[in-house]
Amino acid sequence: MFNHPKLQLLKNHFLLSTIPRAFVAIFVLFQIAAMMVYPGGTIHDETTVGHSFTKNFFSDLGTYATQNGSPNFYSMILFCFALVLVGTIFILYYLALPQLFLEDKNMYWFSVAGSIFAFGGSLSLIGTGLTPSDLYLDAHIIFANWIFRAFLVTAFCYTVVILRTDVLPNKYAVGYGIFTALIAIYVGVSEFGPEPRDSEWAMIFQVVAQKMIVLTFCLSVVYQTFGFSDKKAAILDK
Repeated sequence: MFNHPKLQLLKNHFLLSTIPRAFVAIFVLFQIAAMMVYPGGTIHDETTVGHSFTKNFFSDLGTYATQNGSPNFYSMILFCFALVLVGTIFILYYLALPQLFLEDKNMYWFSVAGSIFAFGGSLSLIGTGLTPSDLYLDAHIIFANWIFRAFLVTAFCYTVVILRTDVLPNKYAVGYGIFTALIAIYVGVSEFGPEPRDSEWAMIFQVVAQKMIVLTFCLSVVYQTFGFSDKKAAILDK
């Protein structure tokens, strides 16, 4: 009785659908709030006031002090809290996700592999928030880089899993596939693109690329949650 599909889906739906949407929204709101209280300063111009969408990295929000030496306490706290929160939620999300694919053992283990890398990416999110780049630059860079490297593998694994099973429609595999391609492009940009300190143009290029991939990340997570909502509705209507 307790293994009935309706009960199993209801048990996971809150974690796989409602919670991710809510916490992605919270993450975005906290980042906006951090931008609003950020004092100013970029790596090429310490005199700027406030956060520039095209000239300040997300990591600038989490520094202990800005480029011009101003204290950055409020922005740092908001940035840190948002990353720790969303990293924790993603760990729980990807812990529950493989349970949907138990009927196909091969795809189940493929999803487990994807979730293992998601755990690494989620821990990197938390680590990025807890290591201000002006105090722990080396650790911060390692964590920030591994967010996207780890989730690249995760996105690829779940593209295959969704495509090879009937748990979700193939349009959600397409969504994950697009996400995979965009992460791969961003990893290439961050590894082989121009160094932000070389010129202001290079900085803008890297900043905009980072903002776009973070936005894509948020939209991808929210998009997948609609698949779980549709699945829940279909089962409950039976």
